[in-house]
Amino acid sequence: MASSLQDLTFHLVTFGCQMNKHDSERIAGMLEALGAVPVGSIEEADVVAFITCCVREAADTRLYGQVASLKSLPLRPGTPLAKRLVAVGGCIGQRDRERLCQELPHVDAVFGTHNLGSLPQLLARAIEQGKAQVEVLEASDSFPTELPSDRERAWAAWLPITIGCDNFCSYCIVPHVRGREKSRPLEDVVAEAQGYVDAGVREVTLLGQNVNSYGRDLYGEPRFAEVLDAVDATGVERLRFATSHPKDLTDGVIGRFGTLRSLMPALHLPVQSGSDRILAAMNRRYTAEHYLSLVGKLRAVRPDIALSTDVIVGFPGETEEDFLATYRLIEEVGYNQVFTFIYSRREGTPAAALDDPTPPEVIQERFDRLVDLVQRRSFELNQPYLGRTLPVLVEGASKRDGAVLAGKDPYGSTVHAPVPEGRTAEGLAGTVVDVAIDQARTWYLAGEVTALHG
Repeated sequence: MASSLQDLTFHLVTFGCQMNKHDSERIAGMLEALGAVPVGSIEEADVVAFITCCVREAADTRLYGQVASLKSLPLRPGTPLAKRLVAVGGCIGQRDRERLCQELPHVDAVFGTHNLGSLPQLLARAIEQGKAQVEVLEASDSFPTELPSDRERAWAAWLPITIGCDNFCSYCIVPHVRGREKSRPLEDVVAEAQGYVDAGVREVTLLGQNVNSYGRDLYGEPRFAEVLDAVDATGVERLRFATSHPKDLTDGVIGRFGTLRSLMPALHLPVQSGSDRILAAMNRRYTAEHYLSLVGKLRAVRPDIALSTDVIVGFPGETEEDFLATYRLIEEVGYNQVFTFIYSRREGTPAAALDDPTPPEVIQERFDRLVDLVQRRSFELNQPYLGRTLPVLVEGASKRDGAVLAGKDPYGSTVHAPVPEGRTAEGLAGTVVDVAIDQARTWYLAGEVTALHG
């Protein structure tokens, strides 16, 4: 198997959530360990692997379109292969299985969310046998963290603490493709975190479909607050987590925002709707009042905490009154960032069977109204940062201008600043710089570097 992949070039295309990004780093680590070479574009690659998301229909369309386009793409000069190998994994691989090969005959390997480690063997068999290989497991006793990793950024690490989900929101396909929730033992999580800190990682992000319920399957009750304590004790500089379900956000976890040195003052807390009727139909298991009480507790503990959320517009049966309840909640909370989505019907979910007589143009108009509010509130909430100096973890150069660095402040905001004279954005990547903020836009802050901390 190793000889089959030795010196082949590969490129990964990743859609969706942070868990998929983590999975991609593991896949890259595996392939590199077998002698394959990462390249920066599909055109240069002998092997192209797609790590997919099926939460919304747009992701399906994008995946199928991109894979179809590879059929006519020329091979790279000097490739030892007769054809480019195409692999599809992640959530669409888990869901569609053999159908992918039927609809896209040039796909060579399909794997699921539970068997990332099978990809090298599937590719080797595809090369040897000249036909598509499909392997999708229903569950796994192992975590992707047991595989080697090639992290995108040496100074930052994704650290999964759970996989799967037990919430079964009526619109969501994730439990059907990621499986039931499974927690890693606390000692394994801490050992991995300590290893990252010892290797110079500055920021660790704990991952799970619902990190707040960590440990319920192992210990009989959630123990996420203990995870935060233990990872903070490793000496990590910056600690974040995603995603957090409101129904399981405990006072203990909320309190850690006021006591833990490393826990950044930012929280993604998806609300999805401000209407209790719609929340019940979504099977979210909290009310708008409960959600707002959590926001109040968070701001009592950490007044400057930056909140972000997800909102679905157009859930089946949503009325103007339901929509206005969401609109008012968004206005009241004052989020630094809101990710807005029009409801996407997913086969296999309870909501897919619901009829909705609402015209698409009405849903679109509501969506546009909400986006206008979100943009206005985001701009307003960024204004208090003017005149402040913020510590920014540099990620590299701005995508638009190599002379401008980009990074994240403790609140999760993107910050831009001209690269200091005699330095480069790439050379500063992974370091912390102080930036005096003199511009506060809707989606980012900008200023001048006043100090370098290394």
